[in-house]
Amino acid sequence: MLWMAATARLDSCYTPFLSTDWNLFNSLMSHSAKVDQYAVMGNPIAHSQSPGIHAQFAKQTGESLAYEAILVGIDHFAQAVDDFQQSGGCGLNITVPFKQQAWSLAQVRSERAELAGAVNTLMYQEGQWFGDNTDGVGLVNDLVQNHQIKLQGKKILVLGAGGAARGVLAPLLAQQPDVVMIANRTASKARELATLFSNHGNIKGMGFDELPEQPFDCIINATAASLQGEVPPIPVACIGAQTCAYDMMYAAHATAFLQWAQKNGAQSCIDGLGMLVEQAAESFYIWRHVRPQTEPVITYLREKMLSSLEG
Repeated sequence: MLWMAATARLDSCYTPFLSTDWNLFNSLMSHSAKVDQYAVMGNPIAHSQSPGIHAQFAKQTGESLAYEAILVGIDHFAQAVDDFQQSGGCGLNITVPFKQQAWSLAQVRSERAELAGAVNTLMYQEGQWFGDNTDGVGLVNDLVQNHQIKLQGKKILVLGAGGAARGVLAPLLAQQPDVVMIANRTASKARELATLFSNHGNIKGMGFDELPEQPFDCIINATAASLQGEVPPIPVACIGAQTCAYDMMYAAHATAFLQWAQKNGAQSCIDGLGMLVEQAAESFYIWRHVRPQTEPVITYLREKMLSSLEG
């Protein structure tokens, strides 16, 4: 039996502003008691593509599981995780703003989760939560496998020094680039990150105004500027004829950063939809030990976004 649920779970601990039929949910849970339960937790969560992505993965691989979206109150994350586990839950994806809390909650963490300082994947095994971070491998897989962007020996610029940037630095450095430069509005934060990862490769941190006016092979926007329709203040000279511009954000239309990069001559412009699917595939593999194909799911989501515009 394959039952995929994308519901928002309601409890006074979680949120006062969503409503659903809790008795119906419990009934569905009891009827699917033999099906492994997974979910994504966040706030907000209604926009999440994860239930649909994992539904596609399960259908593709023949895995029997249930996956829901759970809206969690800001101050009730630990309780929500405990309740999920007590109800038989096997694993969780974690999105904003709970990745750091998930890191603290996990009794066992992978090396990449330790380095990222955040957890986006939890798995309950042997009486404890195992935490991992699949964001970085999702980014690298999208760049290298889906778009054939070579990173080894290349000059990479990462924009931003927040959690999104920190989560991808170790996998990027593992590709053995010539250098990874982190640029941030607050230069000290970029330098702190560079120091933290200095044992993993050639990495430097600086302010936006300190960037050299020379082209990079790959520029990765790890800021949230695109959500406001803004572009980080970097020199146009950072874009060259061979530059790949990558925005971790995604939308039906090109983000402001990708529009800027294309206008200034970038060779390729890629949004974060593939990263979203690739990090989900890595979570699925951790839970199920089966690696799904990502290309059909990326295509499905892209077509879905475009049809929503036409509609």
